Amino acid sequence: MSAAAAYLETLNTEQRQAVEHGVVDAKATIAPPLLIIAGAGSGKTNTLAHRVAHLIVGGADPRRILLMTFSRRAAAEMARRVERICNRVLPAHAQPLTDALTWAGTFHGIGARLLRDYAQEIGLDPAFTIHDREDSADLMNLVRHELGFSRTETRFPTKGTCLSIYSRAINAEAPLEDVLGRYFPWCASWAEELRDLFAGYVAAKQAQNVLDYDDLLLYWARAAAHPVLAEDIGGRFDHVMVDEYQDTNRLQASILMALKPTGDGLTVVGDDAQAIYSFRAATVRNILEFPRRFTPPARIITLDRNYRSTEPILAAANGVIDLASERFTKNLWTERRSAEKPRLVTVRDEADQARYIAEAVLANREGGARLKQQAVLFRATHHSRPLEIELARRNIPFVKFGGLKFLDAAHVKDILAILRFVQNPRDRVAGFRAMQLLPGVGPGTAQRVLDALASADQPLTLLPTLPTPPRAGDDWASFVAMLTTIGRGDAAWPADIERARRWYEPHLERLHEDATMRAADLLQLEQIAAGYPSRERFLTELTLDPPDATSDEPGVPHLDEDYLILSTIHSAKGQEWSSVFVLNTVDGCIPIDLAAGTKEEVEEERRLLYVAMTRAKDSLHLVVPQRFFTYGQNPQGDRHVYASRTRFIPSSLLARFEVSAWPAVRDEGAARSEARNVRIDIGAQMRGMWR
Repeated sequence: MSAAAAYLETLNTEQRQAVEHGVVDAKATIAPPLLIIAGAGSGKTNTLAHRVAHLIVGGADPRRILLMTFSRRAAAEMARRVERICNRVLPAHAQPLTDALTWAGTFHGIGARLLRDYAQEIGLDPAFTIHDREDSADLMNLVRHELGFSRTETRFPTKGTCLSIYSRAINAEAPLEDVLGRYFPWCASWAEELRDLFAGYVAAKQAQNVLDYDDLLLYWARAAAHPVLAEDIGGRFDHVMVDEYQDTNRLQASILMALKPTGDGLTVVGDDAQAIYSFRAATVRNILEFPRRFTPPARIITLDRNYRSTEPILAAANGVIDLASERFTKNLWTERRSAEKPRLVTVRDEADQARYIAEAVLANREGGARLKQQAVLFRATHHSRPLEIELARRNIPFVKFGGLKFLDAAHVKDILAILRFVQNPRDRVAGFRAMQLLPGVGPGTAQRVLDALASADQPLTLLPTLPTPPRAGDDWASFVAMLTTIGRGDAAWPADIERARRWYEPHLERLHEDATMRAADLLQLEQIAAGYPSRERFLTELTLDPPDATSDEPGVPHLDEDYLILSTIHSAKGQEWSSVFVLNTVDGCIPIDLAAGTKEEVEEERRLLYVAMTRAKDSLHLVVPQRFFTYGQNPQGDRHVYASRTRFIPSSLLARFEVSAWPAVRDEGAARSEARNVRIDIGAQMRGMWR
């Protein structure tokens, strides 16, 4: 075998078939469409990276490869892997791939780049800024108020609900009435008002030269719907590859079909058994129907060898997903043998569940496993609250994913609002927030200033000529000076953010009691900013792919060198740990009550449990509390509610688990019957205490 092909020897048979698709006699060709069904832990990322590298080694131009993933970090890691593989076989004088593999990113990130490239053709100002979800909701609320919907006699949907309805209709390519009927039935009577609101919201975005997340896909899809633009955009790429295809929505699928209508050069990778994001309008139908979209149908290659989990864990997970009503047939297998079955542990209540997990985690730690190698997964973020209290009591440090994000903090959003307003002075949401950081400047004053700037060709140059708001004083002059200095671009990036931070620090002390801790966050934000080449790139990419927590970024210390991972199942997808504990494996939690209304929703809940189980490498614990204590949710008052094991683990699958109770749990009915036979004169005992 030649040295150039030796790197393929590390792949198994199915992986190699996927990698070599479209490479004939060591020469890359534009191949027919390919669907790679990649089971959990089957080496999906490694296979896709080798496929990209193999095409490049075969002569494909890396600048004409479009690679789309679902996070910027995943795209960066994929690019690094491709570069490492290619550097082992390409001649030393070949062009560095860091400069060539430039079209690797998220759907939204790639969309933002293409929209700036084609702005003139589609009627956009290329200097547009991008609103995150909170900014979009704020703008929706402004329009909602202007149209009088905040003063209706009956309750009008909140800004967040309105944005969710709008987003679902856009991404699912569904009529408003269908979205309301299926997902928001309590809002169905407001259909006409919502149409007016959404029309006003779109007009406001266009007037302010801002786009939201959904626009990045919608504008791209509308551009690709034009035959000339579709051919031009699609013609820029010989090979289009999409990771996690089961998580795409109909709008994203429409974009792909418009760019590559015949499927030639198109590769998608995913696992229908891990389709768990329908709340984002993702649809499992995209991957299930992909082969039939083309004539002849796309080739399907299944990766079913698992390199992560032990055989007993896979046997249990396969049993759960085998009961799914519709899926691509595969049965994960592994060479990792073990005598330890996954444990199905019954506990009395949530307090015992927390104690069981804490003791098991500490026992694993004493056995040599770091806390970071262990994770506790749950369906909803509030499910972990009793456990968090128990961990704090035992001084077990933990980091939780699925809660408040770093960029959601008020002081971080304040700095970003300043930068967004400089980048695009027509962004009313950013300007509205930035101006109200000043003492004496309220909503009315901010609104009047923004109205005055709206008609100016160069709003920032007009700002210093406006009269100082009566109660702002010297703070207004320093605010205007800061904005105009940054706007002129006198210093190279990231000096902009340092200038904004220094102006903001005295206001931080006035606005927040914990100013010292918040100031440290802003220094960290400044360090993050230094990793981007420009203000525009920083604002765009941070909005499209924000860190889950400060721990996602380099240089951010934790209070402890080791910590347990707590995570929602959704946030855990793509991760793996040596030991995994799944909380509340009962009906009402998995499947959660709110997602058990339709067959499709129940099937997605089954896939959620499968995803949770397949995160475990060596040890898996599914915990089943027998009862929960509810507060204020029952007509009878606070009381215990009894639960049953999740329907996704029927009796026919129990042999695949080690079934136990912790501590020894008696049958509740038998215990109550036994208690009725007890006769104790407690009154006499109480009287005897004082004799």
